[in-house]
Amino acid sequence: MDIAGTKQKIQRVVKVGEETYKKINQVIEQVEQLQEDLQKTSQQVDHIEREQAEQRALLKALAEEQGLDVDAILDDVEYPERLQETEDENEAEDEQATAKASSRPSASTEE
Repeated sequence: MDIAGTKQKIQRVVKVGEETYKKINQVIEQVEQLQEDLQKTSQQVDHIEREQAEQRALLKALAEEQGLDVDAILDDVEYPERLQETEDENEAEDEQATAKASSRPSASTEE
């Protein structure tokens, strides 16, 4: 039995184990930081959405007070191309999801 060889193998396993442990701790810290960042971002987005809704209501009230047709104004909005493409993609995805949901055979036809 080669004790020196076994000792080296054990030392190598210990070293790999320690490195793995360090990497796992780093990943855990990164995940915790991401979770904190995500929570902060979510709170910021919620705050922005509330402010935007308030501003939208105020603008709509002001526009109506001035006798402007808000719906007509919104219909005439020209969105940037990238926003229009995103909207078109979302509509296409919704249509595909609806088609998949309606194309499934009913449970009663399979027996």
